[in-house]
Formats: sequence, structure tokens, C-alpha cells
Amino acid sequence: MKVLALNSSSRKGRQSKTELMLGRLTDGMQQAGAIVDTVHLRDKQIKPCIGCFTCWSKTPGQCLHDDDMHRELFPLWRAADLVVYATPLYHHTVNGLMKTFLERTLPSIEPFLIPGTARWSHPLRHPHPDVVMLSVAGFPSDTAFDALSHYMHYLCGDKIRLVAEIYRNGSEFLTKPFCRDRANDVLDAVCQAGKELVQDRAISWTTQKRIRQPLMDNPDEMARLAYLAWESMMHARMTPEVFEKKGRTPEPRSLEDFMLLMRMGFDPDAADNLEAILQFEFTGATEGACHLIIREGAIVALPGAAGHPDLIVRSPFDTWVAIQSGAADGAQCFMDGAYTAKGDITLLTRLGELFGGSRNPQ
Repeated sequence: MKVLALNSSSRKGRQSKTELMLGRLTDGMQQAGAIVDTVHLRDKQIKPCIGCFTCWSKTPGQCLHDDDMHRELFPLWRAADLVVYATPLYHHTVNGLMKTFLERTLPSIEPFLIPGTARWSHPLRHPHPDVVMLSVAGFPSDTAFDALSHYMHYLCGDKIRLVAEIYRNGSEFLTKPFCRDRANDVLDAVCQAGKELVQDRAISWTTQKRIRQPLMDNPDEMARLAYLAWESMMHARMTPEVFEKKGRTPEPRSLEDFMLLMRMGFDPDAADNLEAILQFEFTGATEGACHLIIREGAIVALPGAAGHPDLIVRSPFDTWVAIQSGAADGAQCFMDGAYTAKGDITLLTRLGELFGGSRNPQ
């Protein structure tokens, strides 16, 4: 099987969840014996269709544009047995790069009209590759893909075989440590989907269920995390890419936010066999106490004081938020007396490794 995998994301590497998902899909395809050409449309020169209909009249089947689409991509597309359209969800459908590519496939059809009961269509000049649509979105619900799915079914009609749709909601959480186990299972399932597409020209219900499994049990918590992340980036005047490169994390706005971020930032591997209770007592604009119970590689966050905490941290809430988010140097704050710690100080020095959303204050 010859597969053409088209990635229309403008983002690269870790920033692109479209690229992450597509890479795992094509891994599976190659493992099943397919020959895969992966093309990043951001690297190609593809001029927009200008509606001149040269490809329908003056030079049937040939576009007038002399660009990468004409010289390279259109021939690859025609020769493929299967094409994967991988796009981030923009305005609930394909993004601009993918739309430009799709419009430039106009030379593949003839101008004559074929009437039908549900829709009119054009005859194909040559066999069309089977189609797989892959898309990711930040929204926590699959309903975000309804318009895209409708578009793809209408685009393919009854002449083009849409063999599979792969949609992943809440995709920004695929690389977050607190979703690691489920995210890994999702990505393994995407790889399995690639194998199944080559072997069966379909994706099993079991594999689709794994791909679409929720990354978090509580969508409200997912929405709150997203809100805090965007608010923090706006406050820091940083793009998501710069925010991540600088090691910044979302800033809590309340005691409840703090407990949520600490739970989500907890790294069970770093905890190993640790059993401890960490208590935080905050003053200032946000007052209150909470404690974190770490036991058997799991964490529980509870409001109020604990009976016998192993470590007590007392700090103005804003000071600790600055330390936790990476905006302030924890060690310097400690030496300056900006906060105090009592109990097992070794736990204080381990906060950076125990919590992905914390910084080591020592």
C-alpha cells in the first residue's frame, strides 16, 4: 500500500499535536508494511486555486500553477492508495493550508455534471485514493468535530471511500504529565489504527474507543486548567511555545486552584515509595490552609490543616504562586525570608521533582 500522509499544522514538534498523532499513525502503517510519504504542507509552496478552470478546459487535468503542488504533491496524491488528511481544527473544519491543498485537487475531476437524488457531482478522471481524516482540537468534547465530519462525508460522497475518521479532543493534554498513562494508551491505539488501516482498510471499534477515551475524568477541571494556562500566558505576555520553553506553569488564583494544580503536577515516579503530608498555610489576599497526602504513588489534596504534617510551608499566597509558576526564584525567596518552612526540610528540596507544576524553592 502506498500512503500519502499530509500534515497541515503550522506548528512543529512538541507544539503540534496533529504531528504527534500523525506520526504514531504512520508508524503503525509502516510496521504493517505500507510505503508512507509524509508531507508537511507548511514547507511547501502551494498557490491557491484562482478559479480559472484551465484544468477543465485548456489543459484538461493540468493546473496552470507551476509550484510544489503541480510538480510533486499532485502526482504523489494521484499515485497513493490511501491519503491521510491531518489537520488541526480551525473554525470547526480543516485549516487554511489543508483547504488550499484540497481545492488544488480540482484537476482530478471533469467538468461535466452528474445528477443525483441527494447531490450533484462531477465524474472522476482517475481512481481517487481512499481517505482518512485525522484532526485534533482543544475542546473537551467530540461534538467539536461534527462540522468537520459532515464536511468530509459530503466531500467524499458516494464516489470516494472515507475509510476512517480519527478525532482527538482535549489534545493539548496529550503531553501533560498528569495524563501520561491515558495519553500513552491513546497514542498506542493510534499506532494500532495505522496497522489496521493497512491490513483491513478500517479501524476497529475497540481501537477507536481507546483513541477517544477521556484524558481526564472531570471536564470541568480540564476547562479550569485551560483557563488558568491562558490567563497566565496573557499575564506573562508569552505565546504557548515561549511559556513552555521558559519552564513556566499556570498560576493559581485561589486555594482550590492551587490544590488542583498540585494534583495535576504530581509525578508518581518521582515519589517512589514516599509517604508524607505537606501542609501549606497562606496569607495575604488569599488566606487559608490545605494539605497534600502522598502515599503509594498517589496524591490527595484536602482543604484545611492536617493532624501531623511532615512539612509546613507558611507563605504569602502571591509569593508562593510566583515561585510555583517559575516567575520567582524559590531559593532566593527563602533566603530573603519571604516564606518559612518547618519540619522535614528534605521534602522542601524535593518539591521540584515531585510536582511538575512546582519549582524547587531551595
